[in-house]
Amino acid sequence: MTDDQPLLSWERLTRNPAETKLLAEGLGRLLQPGDVIALMGELGSGKTLFSQGLARGLQVPEAYYITSPTFAIINEYPGRIPFYHLDLYRISAGVDLLELGLDEVLYGQGAVAIEWAERLKEQLPGERLEVHLAFSGEAARHLDFLAFGVKPELRLQALIENMGNTRVRPSFE
Repeated sequence: MTDDQPLLSWERLTRNPAETKLLAEGLGRLLQPGDVIALMGELGSGKTLFSQGLARGLQVPEAYYITSPTFAIINEYPGRIPFYHLDLYRISAGVDLLELGLDEVLYGQGAVAIEWAERLKEQLPGERLEVHLAFSGEAARHLDFLAFGVKPELRLQALIENMGNTRVRPSFE
């Protein structure tokens, strides 16, 4: 992660897993080749659930059950565009992307969701949409979306517009 500032940020509270997944599905419908979604949050905060929603929005067939690729590191799914789901939980912080062979995936022709993205640190792509998930009760989640770059800003703005009455806050000062 670099010290750059987001162009747009937005926060949302979901009351249950179904709402979290539905929000992610809405984002998945907007994703285009080269989009990177960096998922961050504590263990159990909903990163994999969010990835499942993204997959549905990307039209990954229901026959594919989206699980966290903790040991495989990456799973690829067919859809409207390829969906690459990465899980860096077992990877040391600051690991070299070239060692993992992830640079081709991150800058390829599909959409990418990265669980535990903070482990890539400054190697995260400059153009990314960060989603920070946090517990807000037993089933509720607080989500902070941060758009870094023009394309992620456009995706986030479209998501905000599609979601209707929601609270938007300007980027950090």
